[in-house]
Amino acid sequence: MTLFLLVLLAALVFEYINGFHDTANAIATVVSTKVLTPRQAIIWAAFWNLLGALMGTAVASTISSGLVDASAVNMTTVLSALLGAIVWNLLTWWLGLPSSSSHALIGGLCGAALATAHNDWTKLIWAATDAKGKHVGLWHKVVLPMFSSPMIGFVGGALLMLLLLALLRKMRPRIVGLIFGKAQLISAGFMGYSHGSNDAQKTMGIITLALFAGTKAGHFDNLPSWLSFLHVTDKSHVPHWVMLTCAITMAAGTAAGGWRIIRTMGHKMVKLQPVHGFAAETTAAIIIHGASTIGVPLSTTHVISTSIMGVGASKRLSAVKWGVVERIVWAWVLTLPVTGLLGYGMVRLLRACGV
Repeated sequence: MTLFLLVLLAALVFEYINGFHDTANAIATVVSTKVLTPRQAIIWAAFWNLLGALMGTAVASTISSGLVDASAVNMTTVLSALLGAIVWNLLTWWLGLPSSSSHALIGGLCGAALATAHNDWTKLIWAATDAKGKHVGLWHKVVLPMFSSPMIGFVGGALLMLLLLALLRKMRPRIVGLIFGKAQLISAGFMGYSHGSNDAQKTMGIITLALFAGTKAGHFDNLPSWLSFLHVTDKSHVPHWVMLTCAITMAAGTAAGGWRIIRTMGHKMVKLQPVHGFAAETTAAIIIHGASTIGVPLSTTHVISTSIMGVGASKRLSAVKWGVVERIVWAWVLTLPVTGLLGYGMVRLLRACGV
């Protein structure tokens, strides 16, 4: 039980960090275009994050049952995965890099499961189909979206921006600014909702996986009857209390803000106006919402970042500060392998400490 409480604490810390680490996903553009003040934008994003986090569990089911074999997961595995992801998130937050919290958690889980299984790579689910005939596994749910979603974000952002420019070419810039200053409130809210519907569910999935592992190992057998809610026999089913706890924690983290990353995404990559912010947020929100619906644990960071790049590139390629983009891409490339190693190392370290 003590180990589970450590896992739960680490999961909530990760969720809170995820909230302030990824605040920029939802509000960087609306702040940089001066449609809302930072304080107003954070409150707006936190509200929609909370609402989105309560709308569905498809992504949570992918994390808890679709990436690693349950036989390679115990409490130590889950704790190690979370610790590896937390370390990476804090490092990239400190450096102001919008890296993927999703990939940090997935990388940590895969590395920790591999260490638990004594380097048995077959315990990682690469590609398979579930009982309903749907594709599961790292290839379909992580690797393909990791490459396709940034490309879709970049192209989608550029195309939507070009379409808007064509439709608005005869309208005065002042009128365009007024219209999209209001419209960006909607797109920022949609982005916050989509972010909550995808990112909050990842921690729901990891807590459910820990509950399933604890139930299977008998850790909860001698607890009082009022703690029976801890028993989980189906790792694809997320308990309601887990959903609510994760949603509130992510919203609280979002409310804490993440100013370093906001500056990178909202100011350093490309100079934005309200119409550009609307195009980037709308493009990203549609992609993320679609992924949440089919259970893909998408990197919301990748999608909004490349949507902003696409919008900037629609003006001219030189409008994007590619030096900053290069730093971001390196963070993307390194996240999975580094967190995999961190998760693997954490299992070995905890074992050495007798955990």
